[in-house]
Amino acid sequence: MVRMRLRRMGAKNNPTYRIVIADQNSPRDGAFIETIGHYLPTRQPAVVEINVERARLWLSRGAQPSDTVASMLRHRGIIGADGKLIKEGAATTSEATAEQSTAMPATAEVAA
Repeated sequence: MVRMRLRRMGAKNNPTYRIVIADQNSPRDGAFIETIGHYLPTRQPAVVEINVERARLWLSRGAQPSDTVASMLRHRGIIGADGKLIKEGAATTSEATAEQSTAMPATAEVAA
């Protein structure tokens, strides 16, 4: 089975991670098929870069994300809360409500 998971890189006490496509049986820092992004947890705020097109391609081919990668993909709107791939043009309900709240200016009514 093919997995999307993190591969640890960086120096001692300064980790960086690459988001890779790898065989389930290969070691954490071992052989991998492709790198699709990176994660820098020591930056403030943490940096997460994901190639969305490649992530969608691998998910459509059946790659299973690890729990951590799945949460990153959920945050980017690539997969839903149920773990299913979201269609590229579809907006999630949380995105739609966020757009509505930012589109409508906050007005304060003053009682005379």
